[in-house]
Amino acid sequence: MNILIKDINIVNESNIITRNILIKNDIIEIISKNDIDISSINNVTIINGTEKYAFPGIIDEHVHFREPGLTNKADIYSESKAAIAGGVTSIMDMPNVKPQTTTLKDLNAKIKIAEQNSFTNFSFYIGVTKDNINEIKNINPKTVCGIKLFMGSSTGNMLINNINYLNLIFKESPVLIVTHCEDDDIIINNTKKYKKIFGDDIPFIYHPKIRTDEACYKSSALAIDLAKKHNTRLHILHITSEKEIKLFRNDIKTSDKKITAEVCVNHLWFDEHDFDKLGSKIKCNPAIKSESDKQALLNAVKNNYIDTIATDHAPHLLEEKNNKYLKAPSGIPVIQHSLLMMLEFYHQKKLSLEQIVDKMSHKPAEIFNINKRGFLKKGYFADITIVDLNNKTKITSDNILYKCKWSPMEGYLFKSKITHTIVNGNIVYDNGIFNENFKGKPLTFNR
Repeated sequence: MNILIKDINIVNESNIITRNILIKNDIIEIISKNDIDISSINNVTIINGTEKYAFPGIIDEHVHFREPGLTNKADIYSESKAAIAGGVTSIMDMPNVKPQTTTLKDLNAKIKIAEQNSFTNFSFYIGVTKDNINEIKNINPKTVCGIKLFMGSSTGNMLINNINYLNLIFKESPVLIVTHCEDDDIIINNTKKYKKIFGDDIPFIYHPKIRTDEACYKSSALAIDLAKKHNTRLHILHITSEKEIKLFRNDIKTSDKKITAEVCVNHLWFDEHDFDKLGSKIKCNPAIKSESDKQALLNAVKNNYIDTIATDHAPHLLEEKNNKYLKAPSGIPVIQHSLLMMLEFYHQKKLSLEQIVDKMSHKPAEIFNINKRGFLKKGYFADITIVDLNNKTKITSDNILYKCKWSPMEGYLFKSKITHTIVNGNIVYDNGIFNENFKGKPLTFNR
């Protein structure tokens, strides 16, 4: 497909400039302030970009699409379609499915599913278990985004808290390690304390009092100590508290950091006061915490202590979420609306468009060394999200695309609209219409 996007405001590398973009096949061929001659090019689709904005396609490094094995909740087809409607063009999916993605064989099986069913580009993490160090050593750094290490909040053999094995993982991993950091002993003791008071019906407002900032800080500090000891490339997921922010640096460029941090949209948007209205719908791990923590996280984004914004998109059926506290699973479906949520911060003058693009497109590409994505540049893959900042989007049950069919954002009126999502030079989403003839590609990495 050949595409000409005319007179659009490009948000790229800390600048906003009006340009014309010519896409030939899957590549950005020309970006020019002058008119582009297309007389010699056959079958060019023209998009009028006047008063709209072009972002590099959003890269979400942290999703749970639930396939294989948990497809009653979600699958790669449904959730990648929701992602595309939200302007997300590339995803990295987590290993806690059935069977767990802890071998190269299981990894390749997921890739085959995604090649057939994913609208987005994709990569998959391999999970760390107590006995798969040889699988980890044999990872191809050019095709695997990273390994996922649960240092808390997991079950079975993917919860790793033995210090000797942790040292081995940090020493031997050939790729970036991403970590879920919570101290299980603190959480277990707090759960016992509140169960003694409330029984099985603990109010959801106590979730951040059980999964506390201290539990997060203690585990994150351990991960950082291990990374420094072994000179390991570490990316800590879903930072939730002001206390943790002090562990990170902002005095060097992200590309020079060995230790980086992610925040999820849930922890920037919600705080503990929202449990009164939404209850289990915003129960996630680590917990959504205080209003002051939320403000500290936003400041950390703006001041570059936190490097990326992702979703931790994690669907569950509503009937599961409607259980009492101890039985209600943790996780929030959010990827369809994550960019719209951050654009609300732009309208509220809390984040600039350049900051949103930096944290949701540029920095994920830099941190994971993704090949030719995450920027609007000549010769890069044409992954582009087009946004109308003057056209509203109302979230209703009819336009929620998740397989679980619910969202904590239902009823919200956003001030922006995602009009087009282009993946590898193909218009996959156009004002609510999907072209299902095109599928995403495996991400590759410059390592």
